[in-house]
Amino acid sequence: MTSTSKIILGIVGAAAAGAVIGLLLAPEKGTDTRQKVKDAANDWACQLADLFAESKTEFNNIKDKAAKAAKDFKGQAEDRYNNVRESLS
Repeated sequence: MTSTSKIILGIVGAAAAGAVIGLLLAPEKGTDTRQKVKDAANDWACQLADLFAESKTEFNNIKDKAAKAAKDFKGQAEDRYNNVRESLS
């Protein structure tokens, strides 16, 4: 796990903990508070799932670009090799 993803997960976790603590300290009935905590947790879980899905898509895009760049580089290297080989013959 990279340091950027650790930071993002830390921020998300801290924000979730802050939201839960804020709800627990609010002067409301216990059932209302528990429902709000449940709803907030569900919202955070959905947002985190979306973040992971976006990250996976971005990773695949980067991987595809890297594979294409490597293939292009390989083709260029082969062309240069062939040119040098022909010039030496």
